[in-house]
Amino acid sequence: MSRMFDTVLVANRGEIAVRVIRTLRELGVRSVAVYSDADAAAPHVRAADEAVRIGPAAASASYLSIEAVIAAARATGAQAIHPGYGFLSENTAFAAACEEAGIAFVGPPSSAIDAMGDKIRAKQTVAKAGVPVVPGSDGAGLSDDDLAAVVAEVGYPVLLKPSAGGGGKGMREVHGPDDLADAIAGARREARNSFGDDTLLVERLVTTPRHIEIQVMADTHGTVVHLGERECSLQRRHQKIIEEAPSALLAPAQRAEMGRAACEAARAVGYTGAGTVEFIVGGDRAGADLEFFFLEMNTRLQVEHPVTEEVTGLDLVELQLRVAAGERLPITQDDVVLTGHAIEARVYAEATAVAQDALTFLPSGGPVLAWAPPPGVRVDSGIETGTVVGSDYDPMLAKVIAYGADRDEALRRLDAALGDTTLLGLDSNIGFLRRLLADDDVRAGRLDTGLIARRGAALADTDVPADVLGAVAGNTLLGLEPSGAVVDPFDVPGGWRVGEPAWSVRRLVTGGTDAVEVRVRGRAAGFDLALPETDVVRCRTAAVAPGVVEHSQDGRTRRYRVAPAPGGMVWISRDGRTWGVREQEPLEAARTAGGTAGGPVLSPMPGTVTVVEVAEGDVVVAGQKLVVVEAMKMEHVLTAPVDGTVRELRARAGATVAKDAVLLVVEQEETE
Repeated sequence: MSRMFDTVLVANRGEIAVRVIRTLRELGVRSVAVYSDADAAAPHVRAADEAVRIGPAAASASYLSIEAVIAAARATGAQAIHPGYGFLSENTAFAAACEEAGIAFVGPPSSAIDAMGDKIRAKQTVAKAGVPVVPGSDGAGLSDDDLAAVVAEVGYPVLLKPSAGGGGKGMREVHGPDDLADAIAGARREARNSFGDDTLLVERLVTTPRHIEIQVMADTHGTVVHLGERECSLQRRHQKIIEEAPSALLAPAQRAEMGRAACEAARAVGYTGAGTVEFIVGGDRAGADLEFFFLEMNTRLQVEHPVTEEVTGLDLVELQLRVAAGERLPITQDDVVLTGHAIEARVYAEATAVAQDALTFLPSGGPVLAWAPPPGVRVDSGIETGTVVGSDYDPMLAKVIAYGADRDEALRRLDAALGDTTLLGLDSNIGFLRRLLADDDVRAGRLDTGLIARRGAALADTDVPADVLGAVAGNTLLGLEPSGAVVDPFDVPGGWRVGEPAWSVRRLVTGGTDAVEVRVRGRAAGFDLALPETDVVRCRTAAVAPGVVEHSQDGRTRRYRVAPAPGGMVWISRDGRTWGVREQEPLEAARTAGGTAGGPVLSPMPGTVTVVEVAEGDVVVAGQKLVVVEAMKMEHVLTAPVDGTVRELRARAGATVAKDAVLLVVEQEETE
C-alpha cells in the first residue's frame, strides 16, 4: 500500500512555489522551501513550514544548483522534491540525482525527460507511435550548411528551433533566404546562452498557426489519461500570455483524437506524472479538415495548469504527488468531464513600447509599492507589497484566472478582474492584457500565434489620459496642504496673490513620453487645470483612504491608487493601468527644449549586454544594429537613432547595465 510523503521540498520560487505549498498544506504534508539571497523575504519562504538558503541571487548558483537542492532535501528529511516549472524541472541530471539520492522526483523518470527534452529525438519517437509531426529536419547536430539544405528542401517559410529547452527561447521565423544566416546565428547564440546547447532543427512554418496543448496524467501502473486541451495561441515572442480551456476551435471528435495522440506520445516514452503534449494546428481549417502536428512535450507542470483545474475540478499538483508516491490515478478517461470555461492571464513585469510601428515589450523592475489582487477570481501570485522585483529571474509575477459558464462569461470576468488589480511601483502588462481581451478576433475566438504581432501598435498601452495627469496634479496639491493652522496665505497651495490667484506650472514625464506641461490654480478641494491644447477645466481631488484618491474632472469622478517613490516619482493606477509619473527638473527641461546634436543610446531596461556590433569611431546609419541587451530571458536590439559616428562607447559584452544607462552616443554630423 503506497503512502503519501511526510515532507516535500519545493525546488522553485515565486507563484508556483506558493501554489505547490498550498496543496501540500491541504494534504497535511510538511513543506520545505529553498531560496536565494534575493528571495530571503519572498512570500514562498514564509508560506513553507521550513526554508533553506541555497545560494546567491544568480540562479546558476542557487535554484539551478543540483548539489545545493539535494543537500537541502537531505538536511530537512524531505522524501520528495517538487520542481515546479522552469529551473530544474526538465533537467535529466537532476531527476537522475534525485533517484540516486533515494528522493522521489515529482515528475517523470529521467529517461522520459531525456527522450522528450531533445526535440529531434522526441519527434522521431512520437512519429514511430503514429503521432503526426511537422515536416522538417530529423537529424541531430546539423551544421549551418546542413540547416540551409533542409530549408531548401522544406521551402520557406520555416521555423528554426533549439533542440534543447523550451519557452520559445531561440526560435526564429525565416521567410526568405536573405534572412537565413542571421537567423541561424541569432538562434544559436540564444540557445547556447539559455540552454548551453546551440543545436538547431528546422520545421515547416504552419501559417495562421494555433497552439493547442493536451494535458496528460499517467501513473506507474500503466494508466494514461488526458484532461482535455488548452488554447495557448495568444503569444508574444513565442511566449504565452493568455491561455484558456477548452479551445473554441475543437469539437468533441477533434478533442478525442488529439487526446488519444497525446496519450500515445506519453506511452511511447514510459511517461508518469503530469505532462503536456503541445500541438500546432492550422487555424485555416476546422472540423473534419483540421490538421494537427506534434510540437513538443513539456515534461512538467505547465504555467497554465490552473485553467485545466478549473474546468475539470481536479488538483493537478495533488495528482502529481499521489503518482510520485506510487498511488494509482483515482480517475479513468470516462471520469474526465470538462465543465464551463476558464481563461488565464499572465501578469508580467514589463512595459509595452512602440518602435517603428512595432509593439515591443521591455522588462521592468523595482519595489512593489502596492499589490492588491482582485477579489472573486483565482489569483496565483508570488509577490506582495514590499517585494523587490529584480532582473535575476523570469518577469512573470502572477496569474489571474477567471471561470465562467461559457467563454463569454469567462472573458467578462477576467477583464473585470484585471481592471480591479492594483500593482504599483513598476511597469506591468495589465493594461495591455485588457486591450488584448477587447480585440474583436480574440472575443470571437479567432486566434493564432501571430495575432499580437499583427495588431502591433494598436495594442500598445502607452498613452496617458488627461484625467490621470489631473489626478497627479491634484494628489500633489493634497501633499502641499498645511497640517496645522494657516497664518500666512502663502502657506496655502492655492496660488494666492493680491488679485487673481497665480498659476503653478509643472512638466510631468511618464515612461518614454515627452514632458507634458500641466498648469494648476487653486487647492485640491477645487482647482483649475490647463493641459496643452485643451480648455481650462475645474477639478477636485480628495483622499478617501490610505493610498486612494478620488478625482473629479470633466464631469466624471474616478478613484485612483497612488504611491510615492524615491526620486520624486509618483505611481498611480486606475482600471488596471499604471503610470509612473515624475516632475521634470528645470535644468532637464531646459536641455530637452534646447535639443541635441547627438543621439545617446540608452538601455531600455536593467540587464546584461550580450552583443556589441560597433566600435568607437564607426560610421553608422539610422536603424543600424548597435547593441543587444538581455534581461529576464528576453533580448532587446538597440539601433542607431540617427546617421552619425559612434562616440563614448561604454557598452561591453557581458557587462551589467541599469535602466536608462548610456551605452554609447551616435554623434550626428553637422549640416549647413
